[in-house]
Amino acid sequence: MNTQNGYKYEVHLHTAEASKCGSTPGAEYIAAFKAAGYDGIIVTDHFFYGNTGVDRNLPWPLFVDEFCKGYEAAKEEGDKQGFKVFFGWEENFNNDEYLVYGLDKEWLKAHHDVLRCSQKEMLEMVHEGGGAVVQAHPFRERGYIRNVNVHPFQCDAMEASNFGNPPEQDILAYNFCKDRGITMTSGSDIHNKSVIPSTTCGMLFDKPLESIHDYVDAIKSGKGFRPLISPDRMGPLEDANMHLPTYLYDEDNKPHLVKKEDIFK
Repeated sequence: MNTQNGYKYEVHLHTAEASKCGSTPGAEYIAAFKAAGYDGIIVTDHFFYGNTGVDRNLPWPLFVDEFCKGYEAAKEEGDKQGFKVFFGWEENFNNDEYLVYGLDKEWLKAHHDVLRCSQKEMLEMVHEGGGAVVQAHPFRERGYIRNVNVHPFQCDAMEASNFGNPPEQDILAYNFCKDRGITMTSGSDIHNKSVIPSTTCGMLFDKPLESIHDYVDAIKSGKGFRPLISPDRMGPLEDANMHLPTYLYDEDNKPHLVKKEDIFK
């Protein structure tokens, strides 16, 4: 399906099977997204250190098997309906979270050590495996978040628009990426299919994605797509403020406490 002069994909999605906060089973997303004019989805459930719904005490291979069930259910239903479903995950460090694309279940089973790496080391591991990393909602502020950690050098792109954020936080992310030439993505961060009609997020591609590697290649090149970002999330910086202590990480993954005027010059 070609909509809005391109092919539309949801790239940040949580299922009830693997994300504790998810309320829609993977298979139930397919008809809803298809009806809304999407061409595919990428399932990115919360992984080990995030809000996972999988028992962390399971042996590693079993943990990975359980973790993949939401994606696998969505993929099975997607195949029946002729709808593309790809695999990814979202990992948490210190309330800075990352969407990982381009790797699979077998890679995870063979890389238990991914749980012991820093953001920089994870990026290196993912690149070695042929994948890509996107920092999710980099300026998100929530009641459970004590400080904001922004990692422009430890990812391939940043999520400039996230339907789960208030516009103020996306304005910061959008301007940060625009000022620094960072590739932008847009995702709904969806947990329940009921919000699909109201979300304005997603990624619009010039050509249909045939595999997750097409997505990875596009993110790394920054070409062949545009993120769907509504005008209220691209507003002037005067409409957005940083309320929590914010740390900007350098190329060596070292944090620097910054104020708004320090990173938006």
